[in-house]
Amino acid sequence: MSELLNRHWQSQVAGSGVSRRDRRSCDYTAYLPDPLVARRFVLEGEVAADVADAEAAITRLNAEATALVDTEALARILLRAESVASSRIEGLQIGGRRLLHAEAVRSTRERSSDVPASEVLANIDAMLYGVERIGFEDEITADVLLEIHRRLLAGTRLEPRGGSFREVQNWIGGSDYNPSSADYVPPPHEFVADLVDDLCAFCNTDDLPAVAHAAIAHAQFETIHPFVDGNGRTGRAIIHLVLRRRGLALRVLPPVSLVLATLARDYVGGLMASRYLGSASSPEAINGVNTWIATFAGACVRSVADATAFESRAAGLEKQWRERVGRVRADSATDLLLHRLPGAPVLTAESAAALLGRTFKPANEAIQRLVQAGILRQITIGRRNRAYEAPEIIEAFADLERQLASPAGDTLTSPPGRAVPQRRQRQKKT
Repeated sequence: MSELLNRHWQSQVAGSGVSRRDRRSCDYTAYLPDPLVARRFVLEGEVAADVADAEAAITRLNAEATALVDTEALARILLRAESVASSRIEGLQIGGRRLLHAEAVRSTRERSSDVPASEVLANIDAMLYGVERIGFEDEITADVLLEIHRRLLAGTRLEPRGGSFREVQNWIGGSDYNPSSADYVPPPHEFVADLVDDLCAFCNTDDLPAVAHAAIAHAQFETIHPFVDGNGRTGRAIIHLVLRRRGLALRVLPPVSLVLATLARDYVGGLMASRYLGSASSPEAINGVNTWIATFAGACVRSVADATAFESRAAGLEKQWRERVGRVRADSATDLLLHRLPGAPVLTAESAAALLGRTFKPANEAIQRLVQAGILRQITIGRRNRAYEAPEIIEAFADLERQLASPAGDTLTSPPGRAVPQRRQRQKKT
């Protein structure tokens, strides 16, 4: 049975600049959740239907995402979008163009001076590791989660804490100095390892529908909060590990975090509702878990709809580009670049050569042909590095963020509910 544990916080804060309230020791309660393995979950009728709708939508996305011929470009875009959104929930406000420029700087092996963008790139690296490491029926382990976390914090000021569970009490909300006014206090650190082992064992079961499975796993991870920092981003990666392990999202990841970032109040409310006290079979417990699963399933459906719309727009752009370029020989560097550009809208001649599997000369010639057609434009990244960007696909990426930030999915009738990239001003014709 889940319970609240009484604990005492012994303050070690001293000196001026901190209020007496923040310097004081206090008593507090920490939440200890039930283990997940062998726990019986009951999906209410409407929630079960919501879960079925979400699974059908994700299945269609993975089966029918053919407008880009293969889903590599779409998967890369959505992975980037998912990582941006996951970071945005935790306060790293990075626009798509800024992130893409930092990514291009890194490809030149120059150290980026954009620290926030570098943190989001670390999130992409961690997410990429997870989705490449876990495929259909692969085992999700504590070591996998620790490695995701290590990569997430690599290169940041918290790098020494990456890849290890916390050994202190943490909390969410309230004061930075003690948990007396916290919104939520996770289990004490001595329970973390066993709870994570139980979570991983649950992730490797197949008893629940995949969407409900991913929702519960994510909620339990956030409840445990096993790390000093990076819990949210690691926890959102778990969503995709479960969906991939269950075979539901092996080709394309739905950008669920983009929707959860928009539904921030429902997201936090759903997680809190899942943290019941007492028996897992009580009406309160069943209703709370169903509230969260319904919120999560709805976010999945919405994310698939907007991902599908984006894929269609990207495919339309590629068609327009080909009309502007004119005749292109099949399997030429230009042909390959037009196809791959949506997934790599900022590149250098060197990175284009690696992307296309061609030498520098044909890759550079393809770039120059796209520059002449007005598809690419030259920019400078880092200190003096020449690069090229595709403004139309970057703007489409920004539009995707804006659309997903709108509660109603339409920024004209429902303004974004969180910070998003500004819409580019159209130049007036003279």
